[in-house]
Amino acid sequence: MSKGNSLMNRFYKSDFFYDFRKSPVTIVSFVVVLALILLAVFADLIAPTDPFDAKSLNLFNGFTPPMEPNAFTGETFTLGTDDQGRDLLSAIIFGLRVSLFVGLTAVILAMVLGVSLGLLAGYRGGWVDSVIMRAADIQVTFPSILIAMLIFGIARGLLPPDLRDELAITVLIIAIGLSEWVPFARTVRGTTMVEKEKEYVKAARLIGLSGRQIMLRHILPNVLSPVLVIATITLALAIIAEATLSFLGVGAPPTEPSLGTLIRIGQDFLFSGEWWILLFPAATLLALALSVNLLGDWLRDTLNPRLK
Repeated sequence: MSKGNSLMNRFYKSDFFYDFRKSPVTIVSFVVVLALILLAVFADLIAPTDPFDAKSLNLFNGFTPPMEPNAFTGETFTLGTDDQGRDLLSAIIFGLRVSLFVGLTAVILAMVLGVSLGLLAGYRGGWVDSVIMRAADIQVTFPSILIAMLIFGIARGLLPPDLRDELAITVLIIAIGLSEWVPFARTVRGTTMVEKEKEYVKAARLIGLSGRQIMLRHILPNVLSPVLVIATITLALAIIAEATLSFLGVGAPPTEPSLGTLIRIGQDFLFSGEWWILLFPAATLLALALSVNLLGDWLRDTLNPRLK
C-alpha cells in the first residue's frame, strides 16, 4: 500500500472525519463554502459575462427582473440585472472573488501578527508582555469595524489621490487585518505561557537553543490548533467587515465591487421595486458568512475535547 493510500485510510478512520460525517449541518456548510470558493476562483470561466467590462454593458438591459425577457432587447438573465444593465449573477460571482480575497488575506495578516505578538508576549513576559497586552486591551474596547474604518481613513488620507482607488483593496486588507489580531495574540499568549514551563522547552534551553528557535520550532506547533479555529471564525468576521465597509462606501472601489458594494447599490433601489438587486448579493453574503461560522463552531467543538 502506498504512503498516500495509508494517509487517506488513516484520515477516513480518524475521529475528525467521523465527527464530520455525523454532522449534516457541517457537511452542508462545507459544501456551500467549497462551492462559493470554486465560483470565485473560476469566475472568468463560470460567469456568463464580465460585468465590469464597459464595452459589454447595454443600458437598455437595466432593471431586468430575474428570468424575464427584457422589454427592449428580449434578453433573459437568471438573477436579473442592475441599473447599469450588468448581469447580476456575473456581478455576484466576481464580487464574491473580491470579498473572499480580502477576507482570506486579512485573516492571514491578522494571524501572522497576532501569533507573533502572542508568542513574544507569552515567552518573554515582563514589560514586553505588558506593552503588547495593554495595546490589545485598548483595541478591544472599540468595535473592530471602527478600528478598521479609522485605519482605512488614515491610510487613504496619506495616499496620493490618483492611487487611492488603485490601492483601495490593499488598504482594506491592512485595515481589517490590523483590527482582528487581538484574539490570536491572546490565545497564543495563554498557551505559550503554559508550554514554556514544560520539560521539552527546558530541555531545549539546556542544549543551547535560542529563544527564537524555541518559539518557532517547539512552542509554535503546539499552539496552532486553537489558532485554526480562531482563523475560521475570524474569516467570517473579516468578510462581514469588508462588506460593511464597502456598504458604507469606504471599502472596495466601484471598479472592483465586492458583495458589500453590490448590496449598497441594491439598497438604493429596494423601495422602487427592483428587489432582486439587493436580495441576491445579500443572500450570497449571508450564506457565505453563516457557513464559515458554522464550520468554525464545529472545528472548535471537535478540536477541544472538553466541549464534547
